[in-house]
Amino acid sequence: QVQVVESGGGLVQAGGSLRLSCVVSGSIYRINIMGWYRQAPGKQRELVADITWDGDTKYADSVKGRFTISRDNAKNMVYLQMRSLKPEATGVYYCNVRNTLNIVDWGQGTQVTVSS
Repeated sequence: QVQVVESGGGLVQAGGSLRLSCVVSGSIYRINIMGWYRQAPGKQRELVADITWDGDTKYADSVKGRFTISRDNAKNMVYLQMRSLKPEATGVYYCNVRNTLNIVDWGQGTQVTVSS
């Protein structure tokens, strides 16, 4: 069984920064893609950013230039550095892990609230 645990959420003023962390443990099998998704109130979950095993990244247009995703393969961790935060970034942020067999695991989420 795989455990995915996020941390680092909180309340921040618009223009501020937050760093999210996610650690994966348990019966891990060849993690491939690690990513962050956001679910705003009343909306569907959407991709914020993801990163492959060898460091290729993908970002939602709304966060390009302000958010940075990174990972530490030795520690099975992925991070999301968020800068110049806007109120529309408010939501629950979920860590997503996909292995080479395309099996996906999700964390429980961490709340990010950006006040205007």
